[in-house]
Amino acid sequence: MTNNEKALNLLGMAMRAGRLVSGEELTLADIRNQQAKLVFVANDASDNTIKKIKDKGTFYNVPVINEFSQVELSAAIGRSRMIIGVCDSGFAKKFQELLSK
Repeated sequence: MTNNEKALNLLGMAMRAGRLVSGEELTLADIRNQQAKLVFVANDASDNTIKKIKDKGTFYNVPVINEFSQVELSAAIGRSRMIIGVCDSGFAKKFQELLSK
């Protein structure tokens, strides 16, 4: 199992644990409120959406991961989403460990 597959499995686990927020508006609100510790944005989202999320992440010092497609992210959490915010520092740390290798 690759680290990307492990990260997607962990994303599903975080969803079941209630530690994720999904959708553009909710995720942006959590970034502004310092609730989001890490954000996933689909690499097939529009350029404008990717730029908006990355700029907010940079401004509020929240890492943004642009490694997965919408299909992969949606399959991992069981809902059709392009943007997912991780609101738990433990999960966020594990995602960064897995995806930095």
